[in-house]
Parts: sequence; C-alpha cells; structure tokens
Amino acid sequence: MSNTVTGTQDAATATKPQTGFTQSTGWQKRDSTWVISLFGTAVGAGILFLPINAGMGGFWPLVVMALLVGPMTYLAHRGLARFVLSSSKPNADITEVVEEHFGVGAGKLITLLYFFAIYPIVLIYGVGITNTVESFMVNQLQMSAPPRWMLSIVLILGMMSVMLAGEKLMLKVTEFLVYPLIAILAGISLYLIPDWTGAALAQVPSAKDFASTLWLTIPVLVFSFNHSPAISSFAVAQRRDYGDQAVQKSDAILKRTAGVLLCFVMFFVFSCVMSLTPAQLAEAKSQNIAVLSYLANQHASPIISYFGPLVAFVAIVSSFFGHYLGAREGLKGMIVQNMRNSGKEPNAKKVEMFIIAFFILTLWGTAIANPSILGMIESLGGPIIATILFIMPMYAIKRVPAMAKYQGHISNVFVAVMGMIAISAILFQLVG
Repeated sequence: MSNTVTGTQDAATATKPQTGFTQSTGWQKRDSTWVISLFGTAVGAGILFLPINAGMGGFWPLVVMALLVGPMTYLAHRGLARFVLSSSKPNADITEVVEEHFGVGAGKLITLLYFFAIYPIVLIYGVGITNTVESFMVNQLQMSAPPRWMLSIVLILGMMSVMLAGEKLMLKVTEFLVYPLIAILAGISLYLIPDWTGAALAQVPSAKDFASTLWLTIPVLVFSFNHSPAISSFAVAQRRDYGDQAVQKSDAILKRTAGVLLCFVMFFVFSCVMSLTPAQLAEAKSQNIAVLSYLANQHASPIISYFGPLVAFVAIVSSFFGHYLGAREGLKGMIVQNMRNSGKEPNAKKVEMFIIAFFILTLWGTAIANPSILGMIESLGGPIIATILFIMPMYAIKRVPAMAKYQGHISNVFVAVMGMIAISAILFQLVG
C-alpha cells in the first residue's frame, strides 16, 4: 500500500549522501503515518474472510486466537524488520540482506519465494473485488450483473490504471482510502452489537475440535494480519531517518501497528461472529463472498446493505495496491536477473509492458475462474509467507553474527513454533 510506495521512494533517495539522522526517539507524525500505512496493507481480503473461517468453530476458539494473534503479529514482523536492519549496508533491502548473510544463491531464492508469496494475494484480490461488486449489484441494487468476464476486466483495469498513473497518485488514493476504512470498520462493528446472539457462545466444541479449529485457522490469521510486503522498505526508511536508533523506532511503530490491528480487526471479527450463527457462517463460506457482503444480504438496514460491501471494496482495493507493487518489483527483479545472467541487457520499457500484460491477463483469468478464495489463501500464500516472516529471521538469529544479540529470548521460540504450526496446518490441508 502507501507504505510500500513511501519505502520505494525512500530507497530511491537513500542512495544520496545523508547529512545526518533524526536522533529524537519521540513519537513523530511520520511514525503515525507508517502505522496507518502498515494497517492498510494488512487489512484486505483476508480480514474480510477471517470471521467466516474462524467463527465456524464457535466463540471460544476465537478467544484464544485473539490472545495469540497480537504477539504473533508484532514479534514476527519485528523479527523481519530486525533482519533487514542487520545489514552492514545502510540501504540494503531484504534480498540484499539475504545475499549478504546467506550468499547470492539464497538471495535469488528469496526473491523468487517472495514473489510467489505476494503474487497469489494479488490474484485473490482480483477474485474478491469481482465477487464483492457482483454481489452488491445483484442484492443491493437489484440489477443483473454484467457477464463475469466483462465485470472482472473493468474492475481490474480500474485498479491497474491507478498503478500505471504513477506512485504519487497511488499514494494519494491509498491515504484517502485508509482513514475512512478504519472509521467504517469500527462503525459497523458497533452497529452490529444489538444483533449479537448467544448462538456462538452456546457452541462448545470438544477438546479435539477446539485444537483442530485453532490449528487450521492459524494460516488465515497469519495472512489476515500480514504486512510483510512493506517491512523491507519500512526498515530501510527507519535506518535512513533514525540511523543507529532504527531498531528501537521500528520496534515501537510495529508494536503500535499490531495493537491497532488487534483492536479494530478482532473487534470486527467478534462482532460479526456474534451476529451470525455457525450455520450462517458456513453458508457464507459456501457462497465464496466476504462476511460483510453476506451481512448485507441478511439485513434490511441500508447501513449494512450499503456500507458493508463498501468497506469490503475499499479494503480490497487499498491492500491490492501495496501487494501489487511488491509482486511487480519481484517479477521485474527476476526478469532482469535472468536476462543479465544470459548476457542480455534488458529493455526497461519492454520489461514493463510485459509485466503489465502479465498481471492483467492472469488477474482476469483467475477472476473469471472464481476459485475458492479461502483455499487460495491457505494453499498458495501461507507456506511462503510463514517461512519468510516467521522462520527465516529466527534462523538468522541463530546463524548470523549480526543478529546474535537477539538470542536467548522466549519470544524467538514462540515465533518459530507459530510459524511451524502455520506451515504444518497448510501442508495437512493440502495432503488431505
């Protein structure tokens, strides 16, 4: 999202000689901007589907998830930021840091994996935006939706046009979207309170079902609170702005980001789950639509009917921008690397045109096919995200001298264990 753009612009200017760092560690306006930007990157399709997947197991597993997800989010992203900041090069991004610590081959592998961690999420947003608008047209506007192939390409070209117009426009659009998104998300959560029922409370799963629900929902939690596409550029910006105090400052910003995400997102999830029965949540999953679109179809109130799909639309679009930018840069890096390894000098304009065509066509094809969104989240993005976000920084703490100072903390064990749980749950579902 806008944070990724900011980080990209930062990286472009960071090569200029720096005359000095901001040494004050007091909270500043740009720190708040980072919190909002990281929040916007995280809040996307995953959060809008989280109540469906988490809520079907009832209220009580959700309580445990709420206790776990805050520390999971903060500690994992903190580890990744510290990993980027461990470089001896002041402007190194995550790929360069991996090359420095683990070698050139590992750097290329991480570039590849990082692209395939973000790219499926971009595809998910192409499906999600089409389903959200189609549902709104049919159920709220009482009109026939155009053919899916036509609706999807119009929406995809609309989002892509913002990207093609330039990063400055994208930055303005995303900043414009995030603040209303937070307000509407909180407003809907409060509005649903009178509709709360005891249906979710009454469902008390067995110990086996309780543990199974927690285990299989961890990957969706990882995805729903994930803002790792922005962490590399975020860390570079903190080093540029705060020098030796970059770790301290990034820790503080990430802690507040996790707190804001926990408060707004989990309140929203609880409010949705308390407003619907487990059977209704199962129906929403079978319809392959976001929980707010389902709520809009269940309520006669114009507030839910119109603001529900609106927040779904805004959340998907705002998060699409940041993930698209990360995926685009990853694909471009791989193309340029391969061409230069073959002794060819890439034509920047042709490479850019290929990338644009690649994303439009693959987004369009996936949106028409309309695969299960939750299935895509769990099977495509989850394993790589969990590996890069949870496992790699913890491995580096053990193996890299520059990160040895972070050894000996119980939080390292917690992050590694949660990462392994997420990966094992995804692999179990794939095999099953």
